Amino acid sequence: MAAPVHLDSVDLQILELLRADGRRTVRDIARLVKLSPAPVRRRITRLEESGVITGYTITTDQARLGQGLQAVTELRFTGDTDIHDIVEFASTLPEVDEVLTLTGDVDALVRLHVDNVDELQKVVNRLRRKGVGVLQTKTLIVIASWQRGAPVP
Repeated sequence: MAAPVHLDSVDLQILELLRADGRRTVRDIARLVKLSPAPVRRRITRLEESGVITGYTITTDQARLGQGLQAVTELRFTGDTDIHDIVEFASTLPEVDEVLTLTGDVDALVRLHVDNVDELQKVVNRLRRKGVGVLQTKTLIVIASWQRGAPVP
């Protein structure tokens, strides 16, 4: 595990602004944190080089992409199942957006997007049948979601 990087309040402000809008300009960030653009650019570069910022991404409206149903599937595995096998298998499914491996009763949470309930059933069946050591699944359909940095609906 990498050592934590010391961040001051300005670094944290910059991160929060980039989380809210990864396309925000350095000039805009500088204005909001009350610095000139050059030191802000140096701070962002330092955050990238130190691995605090690992990349930039977009969010999409899944319904507009024809994938209007989001679900989370809990997976429970046999005790000898390797966590890397869980992630490796689930990540091969195109409907899977994220895999979280956990401690406790549930071994993993799989977040996925599908077109409809029939497609959801097919994906869950693939997770059950082809997943290494899958003992049990529980699937929850998402009715609304919010992420930090995104506007409240």
